Amino acid sequence: MRIDTQFSIFLINKPGVLAAVTGALAKARVNMLALTLMDTGEHGVLRIITSDADTTRKVLGSAYDRWTETQVLVMEMDNRPGAFAAAAGKLASEHVNITYAYCSAGAAGGKTTAVFKINDLKKAQKVLGGTKAAHDEGEGTVKGKPPKRS
Repeated sequence: MRIDTQFSIFLINKPGVLAAVTGALAKARVNMLALTLMDTGEHGVLRIITSDADTTRKVLGSAYDRWTETQVLVMEMDNRPGAFAAAAGKLASEHVNITYAYCSAGAAGGKTTAVFKINDLKKAQKVLGGTKAAHDEGEGTVKGKPPKRS
């Protein structure tokens, strides 16, 4: 489990816009670790977590003017029924609100990556990390430090 930088890119809902953003990241050799895209009719919001926040920031800063970044909780869990529900239940039992969440598909029988937008990241880490039960449900321990913000 770690705190990571999520980028939210606001896109006009028309052909080629998503391809342009993801193509610019690919050209810069940035791998997308998690992605979700939601639309509101005329506009969409692409949320991504990448392998290199600094390079992502540079790519977006030079080519796009409508994006933000925020810190999110990212955790690997088993790709099995109930793994996400267990994590959400633990957070709920400690009154930690999940603003939104999404998961990577993962491989059948393997692992998946869950992303949680939570106001109190430290409390969420405490609730989900370090216990035997958390480990059994696929959550790992806290690794590393939050990325530097520019």
